[in-house]
Amino acid sequence: MTMTNPSNQHADPRGGIKDPDEWVTGDEPPTAAQESYLNTLAREADAEVPDDLSKAEASKQIDELQAQTGRGR
Repeated sequence: MTMTNPSNQHADPRGGIKDPDEWVTGDEPPTAAQESYLNTLAREADAEVPDDLSKAEASKQIDELQAQTGRGR
């Protein structure tokens, strides 16, 4: 079963998932769900979460930490 983080994905009208760099709202602050999940992943990966991430940067960080921790597969 694959775990996904809905706040980490934006649907592309063409049927795929948009790259965070293409998000219209990517420069906004991360959502509360992103912040919470980032902190959980960071604890598991013994990593630090940078301050002042944008929503798009938080998404990329989530992807990286998921790879490190094995979550999200």
